[in-house]
This record gives sequence, C-alpha cells and structure tokens, in this order.
Amino acid sequence: MKRVVVVGASAAGLAAAETLRREGFTGTVTLIGEEPSSPYDRPPLSKQVLSARWDLDRILLRSDAHLKALDLDIRLGVRADSLDADGRTVGLADGGTVPFDGLIVATGVRPRPLPGSGARYLRTIEDALALRESLRPGTRVTIVGAGFLGAECAAAAVALGCSVELLEPAPVPLAHAVGPLLGEHLSEIHRSHGVVLRTGVAVADVSAIDADVVWVAIGSQPNVEWLAASGLTVDDGLVCDSYCAAAPGIYAAGDVARWHNPLFGVDMRIEHRTNAAEQGMAAARNLLGAGRPFAPVPYFWSDQYDLKLHAFGYLRGHDTVSIVEGSLASNRFLATYRKEGRLVGVVAAGMPPKVVRSWRQAVLSGDSR
Repeated sequence: MKRVVVVGASAAGLAAAETLRREGFTGTVTLIGEEPSSPYDRPPLSKQVLSARWDLDRILLRSDAHLKALDLDIRLGVRADSLDADGRTVGLADGGTVPFDGLIVATGVRPRPLPGSGARYLRTIEDALALRESLRPGTRVTIVGAGFLGAECAAAAVALGCSVELLEPAPVPLAHAVGPLLGEHLSEIHRSHGVVLRTGVAVADVSAIDADVVWVAIGSQPNVEWLAASGLTVDDGLVCDSYCAAAPGIYAAGDVARWHNPLFGVDMRIEHRTNAAEQGMAAARNLLGAGRPFAPVPYFWSDQYDLKLHAFGYLRGHDTVSIVEGSLASNRFLATYRKEGRLVGVVAAGMPPKVVRSWRQAVLSGDSR
C-alpha cells in the first residue's frame, strides 16, 4: 500500500492522517476537505465562537507547522463527488481524480434543512460568524429543534441578550437522548432563563415564523451522496463492520460512519467530537492491519448556561433512569441508564471527574451495580 486517501479534513479525517504517520506509514497521504479552512474544531462554534469569547485561531486543530511536518498532500476547498471502489479512485468536483490503495471516508454530516427561505443553520465557521453578527441585544430569535445543538444555541442567544423562542415537536425535549426526567429538568432551566419553550410544535415551513432570526437545528444528514454509485452500503451513513471497514481497503470514521459496536451489540452512528477522533485513529490502524474492533464507550458534553453535562455510554433504548448521586434540584447529579438490567450509560453534572470516570469504567466493564 503506497497511497492512502482520507476524504474529510475535520477531526476524524485529521486524526486518521496523523495516525497513519504515527504508525509508520511513509507513502502518500492525501487529505481532501470541502471547506477552504485548515482543519478546525466544530463544538466551539456553538459556544465560544458564537459568543465571541474565542478568536478563530483558537479552534484550529493543528498549526501550519504541524500539518507541514506530517508531509500530507492536502487539498482544501474541493469536494469529493464520486468513488470508483473497484478502480480505486476518488472523483473530485473540479474534474480531477485521486488514486488510492487505501481509503478512509470521514465526510461528516450537514444540517437537515426545512422548507422555506431565510433559515439559518450552524455547521461551519462562516455559519457561526454570520449568526454572531445577527445576534444583538433585543433580537427576536426562534430556534427550531430543542436537541443538544438547539439547546446550546438557545443558551448562547440568551447570553447575547436576545429574546429566544424554542420550538420542539416532541412532548419533552431530549427525551429520546437522556429520558423524560432529565429532559423536563433541562426544559425548566431554559424557561428559568427566559426562553419561551413550546413543545409539540412541528414546523413545516420556516417562512411562516415571525422572528428576526430563524435558526434551524433539527438534526443532520450524513454526507454520503457522493458514494451513490460506489457499490458500498449506505443506510443513514456508510455501513461498516466492527473494524470500521466498509469494504476491503475502505474504512470510515466520524459522524458519517455507521458501524457495529461490539461493546453494546448494536449498530450505531455517533455525532460526537470525541468519537470522531477515536474512530479516525481506529480506522487508520485497522487499514494498516491492526485488526482491532472499535468498541468505545461514547462520550459527549453539553454546555447550557452554567450547567455542563457529561455523558458516557449509549443511552438510546434505555428502559430505566435513576439519580444515584446528588439531585436535579441542586444541578449536581449523576444519573444511570440501564437496559434490561445492564448499565449502558451515565449522565453527570457538577460531579468530581474521578467519580464520573469510575462510572464510565463500570459501563465499559458491563457492571450491573
């Protein structure tokens, strides 16, 4: 194997490229990125960038010197638009092609759109800067979607002095992710900060919303259209086995990858920053022959006002939630999630890191405590 192509130049793709070099691969590594910017971190967009607490250089994942030392063939501002899996080439939107012996797909996701004109979305640096310019004191903001991104956006807009309305089709925001108990608690936190939270409201067209800024955060779509004629299996992401392999010599990592996690025994696609980096490293190692299943305990965090949530595990499909330490009223708590008696995850706020880490280990070991 002399040529590896990594499609996607964000956290997962960069981690894959770095790991190839770290593991001793000396051949050509081509890193293709649709955005013109150097690889950058996305979570701060809805937090530090939106609130203007950070300059843009702070979200760059690596310095120019570091990238140069990796000796990569970096192609930014160009989109991959086709894959010939048999012929081992990636087609580019500018008409070029890039040959490969090994391929890592890390093309991520994009916001799920709503019909109508004037909607704002948050995915890129440009999105964050445009929104930041729009969010002035007194601006009337309506956010469609009260998931984690929508909730964080609401908190950021409130901090900037905006009047915020949050619309959610489900009866309880985030119930699918953290259960109705925590979903209701987070809802009350938003209301206590002046957010008008309306549940059970489905939006069919953003043009009908009367607001200065209509911000849509209703989930995402994996960037897999360019794989349509590749012969690879696509089903809410690029389908992979437990080694992150979609086909011989073709692997996937990050938000776009749907793989089988043997720790939980289910296929999953995880849109979290930590998973992107870890899976990028795992995919690169397995491409080089490590032969190690990728079986992580997923982790994510969320900042909403003064509350910082940490979550470990795979909470979807849980059947029991219990507050085992602290209390919701104090905003210092640890909640456990179980499925058929097995501990599958925890969510914590205001707890010492060593306490949270011990529960993560319990999830990893399948502890039934």
